[in-house]
Amino acid sequence: MQAGIRELKDNLSHYIRKVESGERVLVTAHGRVVAELVPPSGARGRVSEFDRLIAAGVITPPLEEGDPLEGLPEIRLPAGTAAALIDSDRDEA
Repeated sequence: MQAGIRELKDNLSHYIRKVESGERVLVTAHGRVVAELVPPSGARGRVSEFDRLIAAGVITPPLEEGDPLEGLPEIRLPAGTAAALIDSDRDEA
């Protein structure tokens, strides 16, 4: 996410909330990046890899709370089945 200096000044609370949620804000002046706002590294202890990826803009945080796998059936394969399927798929069996 980028913001010019004037935009940042006029909407500072908005951008601070974005940074608090783990996003990174690049501050530009005349079209070039002059600063970067990122969450503090020691604010909540060690930053998780998930938070780091959000801050780097690689992933976006989920829109909804909760476990996305909740309610899905649990699949259990007999021991060795997964390896056999992979070998079969690779024509190694």
